[in-house]
Amino acid sequence: MKKKLWIASLFSLCLFVACGGDDNKIPTGTGGGEEDGGGTDKPAAVEKPRYVWIDAAGNFERYANSIDNIKEDLKRVKETGFTDIVVDVRPTTGDVLFKSSVGEPLKRIDIWSNEGYKWMERTATWDYLQTFLNEGRKLGLKVNASINTFVGGYLCPYGLGYEGMLYRDASKKKWATVINATGGQVNTMDLQNCEADWGVKFLNPANNEVQEYLLSLLSDLAKYKPDGIILDRCRYDDYGLMSDFSPESRTEFELFIGESVENFPADIMKPGTDIPGKWYKRWNAFRAKTIHDFIIKAHDEVKAISPDTRFGTYVGAWYSTYYTSGVNWASPKYDPSVKGTYASWADSDYKNYGYADHLDFIFLGAYAGVNSIYGQGEWTMEGFCKQGRELLKGDVSFCGGPDVGNGSGWEEGGQSARIGDAVKVCIDNSDGFFVFDLCHIQMFDYWDAFKQSFDTYLKTQE
Repeated sequence: MKKKLWIASLFSLCLFVACGGDDNKIPTGTGGGEEDGGGTDKPAAVEKPRYVWIDAAGNFERYANSIDNIKEDLKRVKETGFTDIVVDVRPTTGDVLFKSSVGEPLKRIDIWSNEGYKWMERTATWDYLQTFLNEGRKLGLKVNASINTFVGGYLCPYGLGYEGMLYRDASKKKWATVINATGGQVNTMDLQNCEADWGVKFLNPANNEVQEYLLSLLSDLAKYKPDGIILDRCRYDDYGLMSDFSPESRTEFELFIGESVENFPADIMKPGTDIPGKWYKRWNAFRAKTIHDFIIKAHDEVKAISPDTRFGTYVGAWYSTYYTSGVNWASPKYDPSVKGTYASWADSDYKNYGYADHLDFIFLGAYAGVNSIYGQGEWTMEGFCKQGRELLKGDVSFCGGPDVGNGSGWEEGGQSARIGDAVKVCIDNSDGFFVFDLCHIQMFDYWDAFKQSFDTYLKTQE
């Protein structure tokens, strides 16, 4: 399980944002004084939300077939002081844990268990997401649903096998990512060496059929009317700048620049490398625009069905390199093209595809090591959160948070003494707190450490 979640957390991060109407905003702790104008001038303290992520794969063994386990753990979550849960209902296989007219129900996930690495089957027929909604709300918890977005399958290591839509439906191969390999463009479904290419099989964000399919999934999800819907992995493939170089992407890019690319893909990047060609910066802007425009479509799809459901994303807080995923999660008011090394990959147009102003909330994954909690700049939790506020420019509220099961120093547990520091720097420097993942809190028995940290925080609000 730890290996599985290491992969998941390496490429996923969270930031919780609130723009739109005032009723949808996450409290920022800067409320006004008394309404009659009298009394103290000191701003009223506003309690910040605390989220715990519930990864589908990491918690599948415990929850897939047991409502009792869900009830027991959500009660503990509430008692510990969390205010919200984030329930992953579409893991990297691309199958779903909610009722959908287009998505296949999730039947199995590869897990690490006491019995070793194996498939875990779901035999229960009750509605997974609805159960979390019912049981969470009974306890006064807000329930947010998360989906892994541009994914469609998973190739397991160690020869266990594979799962997902891309493996079941050969006609969907054209939806899969095409990478800019040394020997030419290669569809990732042709890379099936489980020792070299195991992991998530991504969909091409520039493929219009892919986008329409995902919008249909979001339409089905919005019918549940969760408190929030969060897009995880709403980005390009883990191959980074090598993706996507499909014919569809070339067509869309040429429409974007208004002319043909004479030498494709070398005029963008030399095959098998990240050596820039003459269209390199425009290509980066095109990819960011592709994700930006999909975010707008997804937001509108959700709001058309459930206006009160907040809409947000989960991203990696390492902005300096996150452009390789084709994502600009900053405010359009932030211009990276004028900042040092950022100018090597961002042109003056890139800022226009920052999507923070189209969200209701955002999670920033401040996934630094256990000895990098305090500090400035990227790769400290404190620095990640401070940088997030600078980049978001007040467009949206956000939550920063750690991954307490993976990364330097967190892998083997035994870090209860550092939980308080992680909570403090993230909640002090952002508009809330989140933690990945519930299974690690269980595994390493961090319950008391989180409760004490939240109790300490709440005392400062009195």
